[in-house]
Amino acid sequence: MSPAATAVRLLLLLPLLLSLSPLSRSIPESDALINLKKSLSNTGALSSWVPNTSPCNSKDPWAGVMCNDGVLTGLHLPQMGLSGNINVDVLLEIPTLRTITLVNNSFSGPIPDFSRIGALKALYLSFNDFSGEIPSDFFSKTLSLKKLWLSGNKFSGKIPDSLGQIPHLIELRLENNEFSGAIPELGQKSLSSIDLSNNKLEGEIPESMSRFSARTFEGNPGLCGNPIGKECLQSVSNASQEQVSKPADKSVTGWVVIGVFVTLLAITVVMRSRKGKEEKFNKLGKENLDEVVEVRVHSSNRRSVDVNHSQKGGSTRRGSSQKGIGDLVMVNEEMGVFGMADLMKAAAEVLGSGGLGSAYKAVMANGVAVVVKRVREMNKMSKDSFDSEMRRLGRLSHQNVLTPLAYHYRKDEKLLVSQHVSKGSLLYVLHADRGISHAELNWPIRLKIIKGVARGLGFLHSEFASYELPHGNLKSSNILLDSSYEPLLSDYAFYPLINNTQAGQAMFAFKSPEAILYQQVTPKSDVFCLGVVILEILTGKFPSQYLSNQKGGTDIVQWARSAVSEKRERELIDPEIAGTTNSVADMERLLHIGADCTESNLDQRMDMNEAIRRIEEIQD
Repeated sequence: MSPAATAVRLLLLLPLLLSLSPLSRSIPESDALINLKKSLSNTGALSSWVPNTSPCNSKDPWAGVMCNDGVLTGLHLPQMGLSGNINVDVLLEIPTLRTITLVNNSFSGPIPDFSRIGALKALYLSFNDFSGEIPSDFFSKTLSLKKLWLSGNKFSGKIPDSLGQIPHLIELRLENNEFSGAIPELGQKSLSSIDLSNNKLEGEIPESMSRFSARTFEGNPGLCGNPIGKECLQSVSNASQEQVSKPADKSVTGWVVIGVFVTLLAITVVMRSRKGKEEKFNKLGKENLDEVVEVRVHSSNRRSVDVNHSQKGGSTRRGSSQKGIGDLVMVNEEMGVFGMADLMKAAAEVLGSGGLGSAYKAVMANGVAVVVKRVREMNKMSKDSFDSEMRRLGRLSHQNVLTPLAYHYRKDEKLLVSQHVSKGSLLYVLHADRGISHAELNWPIRLKIIKGVARGLGFLHSEFASYELPHGNLKSSNILLDSSYEPLLSDYAFYPLINNTQAGQAMFAFKSPEAILYQQVTPKSDVFCLGVVILEILTGKFPSQYLSNQKGGTDIVQWARSAVSEKRERELIDPEIAGTTNSVADMERLLHIGADCTESNLDQRMDMNEAIRRIEEIQD
């Protein structure tokens, strides 16, 4: 072929070649992201997004930009204070985008039209102020979606029917919104994690969702169906009188005695908890405090429950029973030996309700005070394995670890008994008590608490080194203070015992960035929790991280991060300790440790040993 003919052919092919060029179809990714930034407000956290640089530069990547071998695959922008109108048009210019995370920002208004990004696999919009109804067919084009989090917003109207059309949906989080009406059919076999709690849903729960636990649906009084054990009115009206009045199931009868104990105490919850929360926690986001535990509502009319029981006060025979009720299994006898009968006769008061269950204080006839916690969703192990695990916990011995005393086993529910600790939880003393205990929280005492917590964690990380989460639920409500303000860690090493779905909902380690973004937990997730506690003690502020929708309290993690970067550390120190000591420099060092413990990048976050070493270097 002659040179002239070749030139002519190239000229003819040029339009086709240009049509296949990526540059002709879309603007560069950097330009798309710059345009996205322009559509947002409060973009200080995106200062690294500057023109003429590469978002996926391996040495200096843009904040929140996730890349895989130089290809932009995700935007992970949690807790950055962002707001404004999200320009979805520019996101369409990034064809490789698969994940969008905007958790815990300040976006509001209707849900942006992310449905136009058909290849999207994960969309996390939790803990913003989005509102309004979502069109029924909104998700009909997002057929690649696997994970969708809309929790902690103000969405209303019906749950979109199109969610049932997403073939490979794995996770769906819609809790703490204002969705109403019936639950649509969500029958995907792939769906393994779902939360619809605390909405305004009503009607019968679809049979296709009967495999999910009652916790999935709680906080929706209008719902009925098998998962929550509430018969629908239509079913009752059609049932025969014989069916309606049939005797109770043996599993229900088996709990009659314990039910008496719990029911009488529950009266205190209903009558007193709201008032107690209003008076003591009105600044913390009181509508969410049931999740925090240790509300410490005291009943002025303590009730003593007495039952006829064949055992005498100190009997502890395993397997002894009355009407199907087995006794306690002692795993630690440091506080003496006691049985179920002793608990049933004890003067009792309500301590609170949390993610793992309700807690009660019981003072037995011999003066011994214990805490009884009712825990559901602990069915991950067989009875024998559960017994072995509890006995292992009962053998632990450390100054800063609260060892369990006994347990009572039922398939659907467990009672865990531990020593009552005099001053209650750090949560209560730090945020609710304005008496002598709070007044004594000076700098030396707070440093003592932090060091004790770190030492207890170090012990647990040594004892349970093979666990993904040696503690898993470290927060101020699970740090108890004795008469000398020595901290004792509780609710630890439960991760192997708790059902997977419940663990994600109830354990504080699942509030770590790696859990929120990637559903991953490691021993470093405990380090994150330790950092939150350190910042909580130093600032005196209630962390928004403790609340499911993070609406209330203070985002102390972001606050500390900003203060450290701007060298404003002193502003964060609780005025109650900042003005009474010459140790502000040490407080600031400890605040840096707390900020480093809450580093969002898991690889850059220190491990537990390093955290303990740095904490121990600070002297009173």
